Amino acid sequence: MRRHIFGIAAGITATVLLFPGCFGMANQVLEPDDQFGHRFAGQADDGRRTIVIAPADESRTYNIFPATYQTVNVRIAPITDQNASTGVPVELLIKGAFPDACTTLHDVAQERAGNIINISLEMRRPRGAICATVLRPYRFYLALEGFFTEGSYSVLLNDRSHPFAVRRLGDGAM
Repeated sequence: MRRHIFGIAAGITATVLLFPGCFGMANQVLEPDDQFGHRFAGQADDGRRTIVIAPADESRTYNIFPATYQTVNVRIAPITDQNASTGVPVELLIKGAFPDACTTLHDVAQERAGNIINISLEMRRPRGAICATVLRPYRFYLALEGFFTEGSYSVLLNDRSHPFAVRRLGDGAM
């Protein structure tokens, strides 16, 4: 009998640890890259430098083209009873690499149509510049405009889709 009770207790413990979303503990511990509002200043542990878009030098001309990137982390502020009806802010952590020593981010524009957020992220490179060919990893944080209520959404970043859902903590379907 004692062995049977121990087996049941071990099984329940394993279930709670393996399936936390079923027990209202989803999203309790997040990696820094997934945490809303977390920022790395300068260079992060992954070697990527945090950048912001700076104005272009008006005395130069540039080639402008869509930014290249590898990953997008959608970071959603926690939804609670107090903000469920008004919605929560959402931000993106975009990770990429510049192809040379001269290229940098140029501009970002976003437009929202219902549950689709279309974002255009551009890079610039000075025309005629001789630049060392070296990959320069970057991190770029972008706050999405407006607030997001519970539901499914899709970010189209330079025509690549990145779906996400805003859910109340513990609202995981198991």
